[in-house]
Amino acid sequence: MAKVPGAVMAAGGLVGGYGVARWTRRRELGGAVLAVAGVAAAREWRERADGVTAGALSAAYVAAFAGSHPLAKKVGAWPAVFGVAGAVALTSWAVADRRG
Repeated sequence: MAKVPGAVMAAGGLVGGYGVARWTRRRELGGAVLAVAGVAAAREWRERADGVTAGALSAAYVAAFAGSHPLAKKVGAWPAVFGVAGAVALTSWAVADRRG
């Protein structure tokens, strides 16, 4: 069975977490999606690269989530979420996923 790259998990967690929070109006459900996807992505990054890289990419994931909030005030919610998800996915691919 093919593995899902960490880039896909991370981008999916950011987009999916926001979508779930928005559509259910339950922020904690969106946070759960964000957290589960982040843990899954970190495990994949650790397998494909190493613990230091996984930690750095996990920090980038959390920073993207936090950074999407002020960015949303300037460009709108969905563009901000898609922008940070794309940035995290590209970084993940460049640093860890293309190795595997």
